[in-house]
Amino acid sequence: MGEQERMVEAILFASAEPVTVAELTDRMPHGADPAEALVHLRKRYEGRGVTLVRVGDGWAMRTAPDLGFLMQKEMTETRKLSRAAIETLAIIAYHQPATRAEIEEIRGVAVSRGTVDQLLELEWIRLGRRRMTPGRPVTFVVTERFLDHFGLESARDLPGLKELRAAGLLDNRPAPGAALPGEDEGEEMAGQSELFED
Repeated sequence: MGEQERMVEAILFASAEPVTVAELTDRMPHGADPAEALVHLRKRYEGRGVTLVRVGDGWAMRTAPDLGFLMQKEMTETRKLSRAAIETLAIIAYHQPATRAEIEEIRGVAVSRGTVDQLLELEWIRLGRRRMTPGRPVTFVVTERFLDHFGLESARDLPGLKELRAAGLLDNRPAPGAALPGEDEGEEMAGQSELFED
């Protein structure tokens, strides 16, 4: 098992992308058990500067989360996403699989082809299965690259409403028709809670 751990470690260390157990099995000698080696390797890396993490169906070596600040100088931001791209990405992440019509319904405006193309080019979203509805519209889902970039094992690990509110990432604007500041506070709070209920 020690030799198998070394093989898995070498493959993961050399790979820029997460590697699945099936891919490890294909690369390793016949009879090897990469799944078992991953279990041992993950324990071995606990508490170290580098950890073994699951990303979707794959596994990858990543810097320990508490040491991420050491890498800040290494990271450069080459392109910022537009507000439309961020909103579109968030809708796909939280509502996947989502069609263009569903994205437009939630955003309240048309989604430009450029916005979707940019997210596809970044490989943060991909085409999903077609819906079995009239017109058979294509759906969009997030990719493992998206999960990896944000340090998520799966889309289920996305922050919920409470976490987003605590981080100050949600507007506290009242819902349309709710009381304005200075009017009845109870009505204003009711309007805000309705805004985030759905």
